[in-house]
Parts: sequence; structure tokens; C-alpha cells
Amino acid sequence: MRLITVATCSLNQWALDWEPNCERIKQSIRIAKARGASLRTGPELEITGYGCLDHFLEVDVIRHSWEMLASILLDESCHGILIDIGMPVMHNGNRFNCRIVALDGKILLIRPKMFLANSGNYREMRHFIPWNRPQYVEDYQLRELPEACMKLQASRTVPIGDGLVTANDCTLGFETCEELFCPASPHIATSLVGAEIITNSSGSHHELRKLDTRISLIQEATRKCGGIYLYANQQGCDGDRLYYDGCAMILVNGEIKAQGTQFSLNHVEVVTATVDLEEVWSYRSAPSRGLQSMSQPPFNKYPTDFSLSDPKSDYDPRLSPTPSQPLRQHLPEEEIMLGPACWLYDYLVRSKAAGFFIPLSGGLDSASTATIVYSMTVQMMKALDEGNESVKFHIQRLYGAYHEGELPKTAAELCNTILHTAYLGMATQSSSETRSRAEKLACAIGSYHQDLNIDDVFTAQKSLLTNATGFEPKFKVHGGTDTSNLALQNIQARSRMVTSYYFAQMLPLVRNRKGGGSCLVLGSGNVDECLRGYLTKYDCSSADLNPIGSIAKTDLKRFLRYATTALNLPILQDFLDATPTAELEPITADYVQSDEADMGMTYEEIGVFGRLRKEQKLGPLGCFLKLSHDWRAKLEVREIAVKVKRFYHYYAINRHKMTTMTPAYHAESYSPDDNRFDMRPFLYPPFYESWSYKKIDEAVEKIEKAERERK
Repeated sequence: MRLITVATCSLNQWALDWEPNCERIKQSIRIAKARGASLRTGPELEITGYGCLDHFLEVDVIRHSWEMLASILLDESCHGILIDIGMPVMHNGNRFNCRIVALDGKILLIRPKMFLANSGNYREMRHFIPWNRPQYVEDYQLRELPEACMKLQASRTVPIGDGLVTANDCTLGFETCEELFCPASPHIATSLVGAEIITNSSGSHHELRKLDTRISLIQEATRKCGGIYLYANQQGCDGDRLYYDGCAMILVNGEIKAQGTQFSLNHVEVVTATVDLEEVWSYRSAPSRGLQSMSQPPFNKYPTDFSLSDPKSDYDPRLSPTPSQPLRQHLPEEEIMLGPACWLYDYLVRSKAAGFFIPLSGGLDSASTATIVYSMTVQMMKALDEGNESVKFHIQRLYGAYHEGELPKTAAELCNTILHTAYLGMATQSSSETRSRAEKLACAIGSYHQDLNIDDVFTAQKSLLTNATGFEPKFKVHGGTDTSNLALQNIQARSRMVTSYYFAQMLPLVRNRKGGGSCLVLGSGNVDECLRGYLTKYDCSSADLNPIGSIAKTDLKRFLRYATTALNLPILQDFLDATPTAELEPITADYVQSDEADMGMTYEEIGVFGRLRKEQKLGPLGCFLKLSHDWRAKLEVREIAVKVKRFYHYYAINRHKMTTMTPAYHAESYSPDDNRFDMRPFLYPPFYESWSYKKIDEAVEKIEKAERERK
């Protein structure tokens, strides 16, 4: 046996948080050393934080990255272990996303990323240049390091490029995040030339059901090529819509040896495993692999006089290979319970806000948002019980502002100091059922709750037009037009937004919160309503943050059903049983407003349209042709055409709303988020007059004709 202990990690880095980021890196190295590891790898761009975006174009960011690296290189507590650190590097006037491989303060290799992530949420080509030269290495002139580092380096140049590092007993290859997802991933070539260890340093975000893809790719890589694979990832909110979901892993020949958490409030999590190099050598004994390896172009290898294994350890009874383990994976509804909660926690503690405010409507969406905040307090109390000092510090700030010197005993007690809720009703529009549900949920989770009506605000705003023009608008159920009906609904919705911000600022003062401060307003518009445009611009969907803005209604229902038991909130069943309604029109004896009736399609159908539009990249005609097969068993072809046309029409005329939508936690691959993820226009020509709709009509005629002829 040839045993080595290796370490990977998940770090909760924050964009431009220079010294704390550096300290978290150092802490992970010290923990790895304390556990006997001889190699430590970390997340992508861990020195800066992954989400710097256009800050990467600033020279200051490059300069400060080298300053933080120097601090690590000179820190002797980080010596005695091979370290792999991520940061941006400028070389020959180009910016590269790089790994810095070092030992005892000396840089061995700078390895730039070769294939950049440049779709969906990622814009790496905007900030970096890919190292588009496989197996090519040249000299990098060290100008940024202080003299103390240069003495350790003993050279003014280091290699930069697609190379490998060889220790006395094994060879290391490197790939970074997106490179794992490419058809010709670097691990294939590097394993063929003998690299037993591959490190992958990632900045990979959470998306519902995405972990399956990531894990399958890593397992397939090592099943096919053999080897030891170290996956590192950022974890937490580093300043944007994304939550990086950790799950650092160590795999050997397709088997999982160690796995970290996917959702956590820990800022540093180190995963270690003891593995056997001889297992890799045995696994790679197939002649076909050997034949391919002989035709693989060679890499430049940079040796270091360092052994990752200790021959004496083969006979040490205290050291043995880490056994394989099954994959630990969350259900999608559990992901919703944990991911947005951890994202909100990071935002809350880093913004130093007093807490959150949610306008509770008595409906499923705002109930989901409130339940996620309650889940956050449950995770905080769990971390407190586990002795997490960082979480304890923030609980003392939040809870201590109302209860000086005390700590909460339950999640509900903590929630009472963090979460403020209010039912903003109307005498003629709001039902006793929604009012009661809101109050019962607030009581169950412990939020500080208010019950009030906004009739006076509505009446005052409505009277402005009447006093100025003499015209009195009416709801449709009272004989008004479609225009006046919509305008009166919008007054209510926008009044709730203004009221929410007012209460968010004032309630901490009303409650005599020590130190002052105001709350962040949370929105509750789901991804399907955003896609369909079924919301008022600048209404209570406008907020500071929206934890459910990229989550489908069907997934929210699964989440609430799961949380009913997981969080012991039986009141949530009442929300699941209720008919979704905006309650913006007067309730009469024979009319109650219904969301799905208003939209002309179900939430489940909107989810289908969303995936076809975004994931499968289908326009109106392509969408219709696919659904003419998929939905044919339940709908006539002409009905399918009507639904497709209706969806694309409302998507087009409401697309402008997405330019102003609240920043939302990214969780769904068909999110219509205009600001980062879904780059489409917001001014469209009329779809009902479009060529694509004419082609749908032609297709309907042809399909119906063919069906008549078959009969």
C-alpha cells in the first residue's frame, strides 16, 4: 500500500472581502495539516471570491490578490503541505483565472483555466482569457511578490500554463469547474500521462436537482480514467443571486470516499480522506488504456522534492484507507428548505440589517417565503447547539438587540426578533380565511405580526383621479371596464409595497431595538408568475430580496408539504388546500378571483412552457410542435395552439417587468431573470401578428386534415 491523506474544502468566501477570505484559506490549510493531509485544494478564485464580476477588470483586484497570496506563502503555519489556491493573474496583458500550486512558500506552477464558463449565470469570457494552448507552458515574470517571498522562491520566474506537478511518489493534474463539464475534459489527458491525483476547484452554484449532474460527471471521470479526484467548491452567498452549494468531495476510481455538506452555515469546511496510490495503479492496468496513453502528447512536469505519502505509514495501525460511502443527497423540497435559507442568512449577517419583513397574504407564496426564513432560524439554532462561534456572534447581535445578554432557546424565539410580518388587507377584497391563515402561520413560526387594512390608502389614491377629472373608476364586478378594473387592482398592490417598506423601517424602532436599524423587505413572486408576467410592476413583489423568485409553484407546493412535517408546521396544509388568489378584486356571492383562471393556464403548464422556452430553446412554433405530441392525449391540437399562443403573448407583453424585478435566489434552470440569467429583449413585436403564429395555424390545419383523412 502507498497511503496518502488528501484534503479539499468548501469556503464561504465573499467578493472583495480580502483579509477574511485570506484567513479562511489559511484556516482550511491548518485544519488539513492537523488531520495529516499532505495536499490541500480549495475553491475557484477563492482569494477574491468568485462573484467579483466586473471588479475582475480592475488592476486593484489583481494587486490585492498577490498581496493576499504573499500573506499565505509567508505564513509558516501553511508550510509542510502542498497547496492549490485560486486567484486571478495578469500575464502579458491578459487576465487569467488561475490555480497557484505552492509548497513551503514557493510557487511551483501557475495553471490557468483553459475552458471558461460563459453561459447561463456565468460571464467568464467578459473577465478572463482562456489558456487556449494545451500542454503549453512558458515563464511568468514575478513582479508582484515582496522580497521575503522572492527569497523563498529563489527565482524571478515561475512556469505558467497547462502543466503538471510531480511529487516524489505521484503526479498531480488540475482542472477548474467548467472544464469538468466539457466533452474533452483535461482530466482525460492528464490521467493518460500518469497523473494519479486530479484537483477540481469550482465556483458551482446551487440549482434544484443539479447535484446529480455534477456527481455523475466526477464519478464517470474516475471510473473511466481511474485516479484520485478532489473536488472543492465555494459555499454560500458571495454577494449575488447565486448560492454556491459546497459539497466538497474526494473520490477514488469512481467510489466516494468523503463528502462535505451541500448547505451549511459554516464558513470553513475541510474534507479529508486517506487513499491508496496503489489502488490507482492497479485500476489503470488495462492494455487499451496503456495503448491510448502512449499516443497522448506529453505534458511539461514540474518536480518538487516532496512526498505525499510516508512509507512508514504503511505499517502504522492507526492509519488505514478511508472506506467508500454512498452519496448523500437532498430531496428537491429539502433543497428549497435549506438553500435559500442559507443564502438569506449570509445576506442578513453581511448586510447587518435588523431582520426581514414579509407582507403575509395568506397565500402559498408568501407562506413559502416566511417558512424559508423560519428554516433559516432553525439552521441557526442547530449551528448554535453545535458550538459554531460565528453563528453565535450573529445571534447575539440579532437577538441581543431585544434581549440583551440572552440567547434564544427555540427557533421561534429567534424568529420573533428577525422576522416581521403583516397582513395588509382590504375590507371588501380580503377574506377571513386568508387573514386567519396569515395569523396562524405567524403564530406557528413566532414572527412579530401585524394585522391591518389599507382601505384608507386605497381610497385616498383612488380619489386623486376622481377629484382631478370627475371620473370614478369601478371594478369589473361593479360595472367597470377592464382598464379601470386592472388600475384599481394595481393601486392595492403598489400600496402594499409602500406600506411594506414603511413598516420594515419603523417596526424595529417601535419595538425599541437597541442600536436601531431597519429590516430588509422580502418578496414572494414565484418563477412562473414572473415568466407569465402575472404580477404588478412595483407591487409587493418589489422588495430587497426574493428567496422564491426562481422556484416553480409546483416545487413550492412540494416544499410546503415537506416542511409541514420537517419543520413541524401543520398549518401549512391549509395553504396547500387553498385556491391561489391575488384577492385584488371584490369578493361577491358568485365570484372569487382565481390566479389560474386569470392567467388562462395552470402553474404546471407554465412550468412546461418555461422549460421548453429556456432549456430546450424553442420558440412558439417549436413549442407547439413538441406539445402537439406531448399533450395530444389530453387536449385537442387547436386547444394546444391556443395555450401556446396565449403563453408567448403574455410572456412578450410582460417581459419588461423582469427588468425591475427583485434580485432572486437562483434555483431553476428556466428562470426568466433578466438581470443575469435570461438575456432576452423586453420590447417585442406583437406575437399574435407574427410569422411564427401564422406557421402554428398552418400546422394546426395540416394536423387536423391528416386526422380527418385517417378517420
